[in-house]
Amino acid sequence: MITLDIMIEEGGWDRLEDAEGLAQKAAEAALAVTCEADGDFEASVMLTDDAHIRELNRTWRGKDKPTNVLSFPAPEQPGAAGPRHLGDIALAYETLVRESEEESKELAHHFAHLIVHGVLHLLGYDHEVEAEADIMEGLEVKALATLGIADPYRDMAA
Repeated sequence: MITLDIMIEEGGWDRLEDAEGLAQKAAEAALAVTCEADGDFEASVMLTDDAHIRELNRTWRGKDKPTNVLSFPAPEQPGAAGPRHLGDIALAYETLVRESEEESKELAHHFAHLIVHGVLHLLGYDHEVEAEADIMEGLEVKALATLGIADPYRDMAA
């Protein structure tokens, strides 16, 4: 189980119907397809705008541009009581909308994909090398399928 602390900061997020409920379902789907499915977890999700995510991206990754999602894994704390805090995820509304339109994807589906993607990063999955990317993308596709969302990479492979 995962508990999300969701902060809607700025940027039109009220236009995405039940963003909090969808984020919760997507995070649970991400856990369900990993070996972490039986744990008790929590994470923070900040729904923000391009300006703020650009600042975060510049500060933490040295990239002076907005991005769709950033994940900040928390350090493991062996022996800590209560749910394991996985870390923080931030999403940018304008980038999410732009990508959805460019890729002809439903906004809610793209949002769910980025939540799944972010949670997998918090669990230690990555896509910097092709073999790891294949594993992570496979988990994303499985998680999204449980939500009735088509493979987001299908059209990109063509």
